Amino acid sequence: MAKKPSQSRRSPDDQVTIHDQKLSRGSGGELHQTAGGDTEAMTTAHGVPVSDDQNTLKIGTRGPTLIEDFHFREKIFHFDHERIPERVVHARGYGAHGYFETYASLADYTRADIFQRAGEKTPAFVRFSTVAGSKGSFDVARDVRGFAVKLYTKEGNWDLVGNNIPVFFIQDAIKFPDLIHSVKPEPDRAFPQAQSAHDNFWDFISLTPESMHMVMWVMSDRAIPRSFRFMEGFGVHTFRLVNANDESTFVKFHWKPKFGLQSVVWNEAVKINGADPDFHRRDLWQAIQSGDFPEWELCVQLFDQEFADSFDFDILDPTKIIPEEIIKPMPVGRLVLDRMPDNFFAETEQVAFMTQNVPPGIDFSNDPLLQGRNFSYLDTQIKRLGSTNFSHLPINAPKCPFNHFQQDGHMAMRNPVGRANYQPNSWGMGPREDPQRGFRSFADAEEGQKVRLRPESFADHYSQARQFFISQTVPEQQHIAMALTFELSKVETPVIRERMVSHLLNIDEGLAETVAEKLGIKELPKKADAAIAPRDDLQASDALSIVKNGPASFAGRKVGVLVTDGCDAGIVKKLAAALKKEGAMMEIIAPKVGGVEASDGSFIEGQQMIDGGPSVLYDAVALIVSPEGAEKLTKEATARDFVADAFAHCKFIGHVEAAQPLFDKAQVELDEGFIELGSAAGISSFIESCRKLRLWAREPKVKM
Repeated sequence: MAKKPSQSRRSPDDQVTIHDQKLSRGSGGELHQTAGGDTEAMTTAHGVPVSDDQNTLKIGTRGPTLIEDFHFREKIFHFDHERIPERVVHARGYGAHGYFETYASLADYTRADIFQRAGEKTPAFVRFSTVAGSKGSFDVARDVRGFAVKLYTKEGNWDLVGNNIPVFFIQDAIKFPDLIHSVKPEPDRAFPQAQSAHDNFWDFISLTPESMHMVMWVMSDRAIPRSFRFMEGFGVHTFRLVNANDESTFVKFHWKPKFGLQSVVWNEAVKINGADPDFHRRDLWQAIQSGDFPEWELCVQLFDQEFADSFDFDILDPTKIIPEEIIKPMPVGRLVLDRMPDNFFAETEQVAFMTQNVPPGIDFSNDPLLQGRNFSYLDTQIKRLGSTNFSHLPINAPKCPFNHFQQDGHMAMRNPVGRANYQPNSWGMGPREDPQRGFRSFADAEEGQKVRLRPESFADHYSQARQFFISQTVPEQQHIAMALTFELSKVETPVIRERMVSHLLNIDEGLAETVAEKLGIKELPKKADAAIAPRDDLQASDALSIVKNGPASFAGRKVGVLVTDGCDAGIVKKLAAALKKEGAMMEIIAPKVGGVEASDGSFIEGQQMIDGGPSVLYDAVALIVSPEGAEKLTKEATARDFVADAFAHCKFIGHVEAAQPLFDKAQVELDEGFIELGSAAGISSFIESCRKLRLWAREPKVKM
């Protein structure tokens, strides 16, 4: 029989303070936070103060829980319902607040309020994402990245919902469900997750020639960016700008990163996902928290109907670009991200982007993929957020005045006030349309029969794919070949692999032969039939290469510095100062998480221990070790991997002379990418080398 609890008095020990919070112990020893000072009293969702959040209401200490415990009921009820459906695509995302600053008036081209006044700042929210994976997938998947920007303009929200790749897999929105079904985990086995390396995807792609340009981009390093901060964004489609005289100019939107372009290599991406699945999230968080605000310039390619009619490709085809050498993008403003959300769910998860959200002065073209997106996004948001009133959520609500007669429904936070909830009415109440300020669609003349056809101008599926491939540097071309080989090696059906090689023959025969040889295809298939013969006269475009558009400095990057007891504190301090001057970051990696004692007796605190700070997490590495410390590290597999991976991934390696045993153990041969840090000149040389990001000349020597 259970003993009756004794009624003992509480001693002073029953009250403790942790992190400046006063806590008291209950009869069972549990800690209660007590309100007092600046601490607010906990309440239910309806405002009733809560006396005990540690224990349910029971009959006696060991009796049944009472159904009258409304606090427990409410708490568990809300917990049971706190998840909403994740996005079907772009499920894994991360966002930040910021602003857009206009450079100069674009009134000649558009009446959009955001482009009328130089120097004006418009609030913004940006969500980056992967496409194929679930919310719980890893960051550095080989995938397209969403680059969705919500601009809270003075005349309504403008959602520029784009990607980090300027083209797409398909030309018509009716094929979007098929594309996504093919890339998602196969339905009978529910894998692979966040990967396109399987039969279903490549079966669909190999039967869809219009995808070939996009395939080149996705198999390139563009699909494994180093950071959200170091990737471009594109509006993908052709839009219209419309000025006050209702004159139209076609426009394509580009976001160009201030810090230049940068990616990782595939072997590195695989290891990053194991070491830190939140790599891109953490990078954005740390950059903003440290005041190193990410920044992009918004650039526009402007052109008229005459250019559209004379261009070699159809400007309505979302699988095509207009090379920057033909129309140079013009900078019109900058986007700065300077604040993280207060709550991930309330903002990043509940933000609702819709391509049809455009203010007066921005309009759509007849791009069939864009037209389909305009139709689809509203349904998506209602399904996910559970109500037509998702625009009432603070993250989605306009920051300008808004007035309408929409009413009621689930979670209506605002309703029309007064007698009239319709228009026109006799009471003189409520808003009215404004023909002058209101949105007006461009009055383009349209005619034709109702048909389900693609225009012939959409039929060249290989020429721009070839242009993209020849625009890459040799290492980048090799990475495309390696990516295709890896992806197709996971395809179990030989005919699908051969079908893809037949398409590659229309893009680049050398690429096709390399992939075929690696896959063990002994006899090349014949070239895939082409609706329009591929062109070989398109010139290479430097703007399409990541390597050719790298940063001008090492700013925004991070060096991992491996230290041991007895290391030279002076070198560590000088390297830290030089990196800070460059605008780069430094993270100390030690054998133990606490840190090390330097040669001068000072203590150097570690941010990572060697087991949790592999070199794949850094843009360059430095080894500042003592002879004794280096000898101890040679016995650590993680230390050997730290050096071997940095070498294999073509990173620059700063070091002191005492690090040689680690190089010997990792079996790496010193080359021009190894820079000794024993002097100020050495540190300066190391940082100058790091600006190149990679020593690509090393790659042929490395078998990954």
